[in-house]
Amino acid sequence: MSAHCCEHDTPQPGTLVNLARYRRILWIALVINAAMFLVEIGAGLQSGSLSLLADAVDFAGDALNYGVSLAVLASALAWRARAAVVKALCMMGFGVYVLGAAVWSLWQGDVPQPLTMGVVAVVALLANVAVAWMLYAFREGDANMRSVWLCSRNDAIGNLAVLLAALGVFGTGSAWPDLLVASLMAGLALQGGWVVMRQARRELRQDEVAVRPSAPPPNPPGCHHPHGTPHR
Repeated sequence: MSAHCCEHDTPQPGTLVNLARYRRILWIALVINAAMFLVEIGAGLQSGSLSLLADAVDFAGDALNYGVSLAVLASALAWRARAAVVKALCMMGFGVYVLGAAVWSLWQGDVPQPLTMGVVAVVALLANVAVAWMLYAFREGDANMRSVWLCSRNDAIGNLAVLLAALGVFGTGSAWPDLLVASLMAGLALQGGWVVMRQARRELRQDEVAVRPSAPPPNPPGCHHPHGTPHR
């Protein structure tokens, strides 16, 4: 990988630098995430892996996130912040869903197929590392950009965890590594969503202050009479 892709200036909150390049990267990320959703949902159902299914749902959510980001890319800061709030809620909702599914799976006791988990986790890791690398330069932009970067970063970490879970399932013959990784992925989603939510709310408050009309300056003493008669 060449280093120059991460060396240009990163956009500050409320600005969009290299808009054409950022838009192109979002389209690539959307296609990659939609394709990996289809791959992982099939592999997760076939192997019985909760962590793969959780990662598949995460890929679907990220594809939606990239689509929302493209839709509001040229919008005002307030609209991008509102979109980031929606995405933060999706991230946290995903975390709650995975935690609930992990608790439910404790009653099932089925052991997933570690080989399928491992192969798909490697493919997903390569996909997410590629997307995270492309988005690295935009990680310090507004809340909308930050949410996109955090999703990609968390996905790459989650894929490493799924790979470790596959090794754990293979070595122990138990479903516990799969359930543990699924719970960790839920924690990442909750933490990332909370970070994005806080920044988006700050930006919404800043926008309200910026557009709030200021009060007219007071008239100097002696410039007008209480009843409207000019001062003599």
